[in-house]
Amino acid sequence: MFKPTTALLTVILLACAGCQAIPTTPQWDARFGAATRAAFAQQVLNPDAARARTSVDGIDGASAALAQQRYRKSFAEPPAPAVFTIGVSGTK
Repeated sequence: MFKPTTALLTVILLACAGCQAIPTTPQWDARFGAATRAAFAQQVLNPDAARARTSVDGIDGASAALAQQRYRKSFAEPPAPAVFTIGVSGTK
């Protein structure tokens, strides 16, 4: 006697066996992330910069800290409205 569960199991096993014959997955896995790694490597200006013991170009730390404080302080209060405008009435 042939049971429906046996037939279903046979179909599932045959489908799984058919999926094993597809050879594209190992090829895709071998190159997985290659485009991302290449794009990241192209964005590096100087790969040996971490080993160099030269000082960086720019401003010193104290000046940078003061500039950052001024930048943050500029957002603490809303900007003052324009006091004198020509041709625009402020009344309703």
